[in-house]
Amino acid sequence: MRESTIARNYAEALYVLGDRAGELERFGYLLDALAGSIASDAAIRVILESPRFPKPRKARLLRNALAPYAPEPFMRFLEAVVRRGRQGLIHAISQEYAGLVDIKLNRVHAGITLAREPDEALRDAVRTRLAEVLGKEVIPHFRHDPEILGGVVVRVGDRVMDGSVRRRMKRLRRQMLGG
Repeated sequence: MRESTIARNYAEALYVLGDRAGELERFGYLLDALAGSIASDAAIRVILESPRFPKPRKARLLRNALAPYAPEPFMRFLEAVVRRGRQGLIHAISQEYAGLVDIKLNRVHAGITLAREPDEALRDAVRTRLAEVLGKEVIPHFRHDPEILGGVVVRVGDRVMDGSVRRRMKRLRRQMLGG
């Protein structure tokens, strides 16, 4: 079975647990924080991935670190992941889980590129307009790229809406050159 399929299966199992507990978003934050810690700390990564450390010890380490912050169903899920040797998939599980929660909460992530850094008023206006157009809550991820010259480029999933001045100028140039 492919790793993405396995990660999706684990994410679905955690989703069911989080939904039952009424803590979908909290489980997502915890899983994302754990994935981030593993990615940024080589010592944690080595311990979790090394066959030298027995699985019960890995599970105990996670429990000791997370038990004060994480509910018991979440901890049992992590222990099951470690018991089955799937701790290397925590980042992928986290991404799959976030996607499931986004669907449930009717929200999308949008990559928004502007020619300059947006102020708060522009951020709010773009977020509001996109929410109206898409009919969903929009979680914007802004970046600036002076090369687009002006306008906005929005990416939502596979869909790109390019309203940049650069694209308009290229289109005008093609029309003027007859091609």
